[in-house]
Amino acid sequence: MLALLLAAPAVAMAQSLPVLGDSARGDLSPVLERKLGEEIMFDVRRDRDFLDDDPILDYLNTFGNALVAAYPGARGETGNDYYFFCVRDPMLNAFALPGGFIGVHSALLLAAANESELASVLSHEIGHVTQRHIARMIGQQKGDALMPLAAIILAALASKAGPDAAIGVFMGGQGLAIQRQINFTREAERESDRVGFQIMTAAGFDATGMVAFFQRMQTATKVYSDLTPPWLMSHPLTSERITDIRARIRAMPFRQRIDGLEFYLVRSRARVLQDESSQGRTEAQTAFNAQLQQQNRQQQAAAQYGLAYLAMKQGELAKAADWLSRARATMKPVSGAVFSTGQSASDGGALFAALDLEIKLAPGQPPSLAAQTVRDAEQAHDKFPLSRGIARQYADAMIVAGQLDAATVYLRDQVRQYKEEPKLYDLLAKAYAAQGKLTLQHIALAESYVLAGAVPAAVDQLGIARKAPDASFYDLALIDARERELQTRQRDEQKEKKER
Repeated sequence: MLALLLAAPAVAMAQSLPVLGDSARGDLSPVLERKLGEEIMFDVRRDRDFLDDDPILDYLNTFGNALVAAYPGARGETGNDYYFFCVRDPMLNAFALPGGFIGVHSALLLAAANESELASVLSHEIGHVTQRHIARMIGQQKGDALMPLAAIILAALASKAGPDAAIGVFMGGQGLAIQRQINFTREAERESDRVGFQIMTAAGFDATGMVAFFQRMQTATKVYSDLTPPWLMSHPLTSERITDIRARIRAMPFRQRIDGLEFYLVRSRARVLQDESSQGRTEAQTAFNAQLQQQNRQQQAAAQYGLAYLAMKQGELAKAADWLSRARATMKPVSGAVFSTGQSASDGGALFAALDLEIKLAPGQPPSLAAQTVRDAEQAHDKFPLSRGIARQYADAMIVAGQLDAATVYLRDQVRQYKEEPKLYDLLAKAYAAQGKLTLQHIALAESYVLAGAVPAAVDQLGIARKAPDASFYDLALIDARERELQTRQRDEQKEKKER
């Protein structure tokens, strides 16, 4: 598990990780494991390299949870709910956090040649969660001196700069205890390979994707691996892992799976978002232009989609709409075409619809387009009810069009159904602000801050709501009750941190 935690996007994130006290080291309970993961995720979401992109998050969570659903026991003894996300990072890697949170580096998403390769990586990370490797790792620390998880992460992050830096952190971080954990994680990696292999094959993916991706990682990370001291390498040798998986594949019948278009569209979004500098955008455009020359329709449509998204990011809205129209036309069914058994039925419809709405909701569009955008958003929401991104775009479209009463009714219903989405509360606050309902605006913002892990800021928002001129007696009673609840939560969290 160590190597997966090492992939956290920033040293600052590692420094803020909770320190587990001796009383928790013998056994990390499922509740504490989940709480630890949630605390880390608060920092991950605040990091500038967290890709808070709805279509990418929708795709990864649909894809990842389909893997979980295909394999009995993937939720493990803790019954984990999984959450998949992407971070901006040029290294080929993915990582699992405690409690079922799984991150993918943007470079890995771009390097995966097909969905079977992506499935091999996510299945491996699911294996870490299923086998509770963090809980087992902490259990192995009995008898060792107290060793914060953050110290381990810092040691490996330092290794990116060179072995000398890593040695300095390592020697200051209780070397013997860390070495024992690294030895343990080598076995954890092998175990996750085996479990991941079972998960991806149960979900119908081509198992050779695991071998292909291991080989790609072996090539891409050769320089990094050479710089890492042997005692800091937690992954077993890639060649050993490849040999083991090849032996398992030989006993299986050949299986072919055709990818869904969403995979290629999501990769196009990731390519644009990975580097939003002027040079990065130039490189993305060059890559899309080269991709247009391929004979594969999915690749061509993905390139056109990428050029549409890039144009939108640059404020060229008419150009963006034109490229999106070309992408949709490229994927129109060919008359008389016969598709092979096992082909994915996905057509990228949700991602096309979401980008269409992004373009129509972008700054610079004429007000006359607002009413039609609401109708388009409603139609997209009806067609793709599972897309959380489109659900929020529908609310945003109503707010932009001035349909504020309808927007607040819809959003209040949404927050009752989806209690863990801070973006819904942000939109609700936006709608209330447009209506001049200041008390309700700040109450909604308080709930958004709570979900983001910023409880002190949430208490401040409740204080502002109390002083608003439109606060009713009912509002004040609600504010007082919620404020007491959050203050109690603050005290409990501070007490818990002192005991760790």
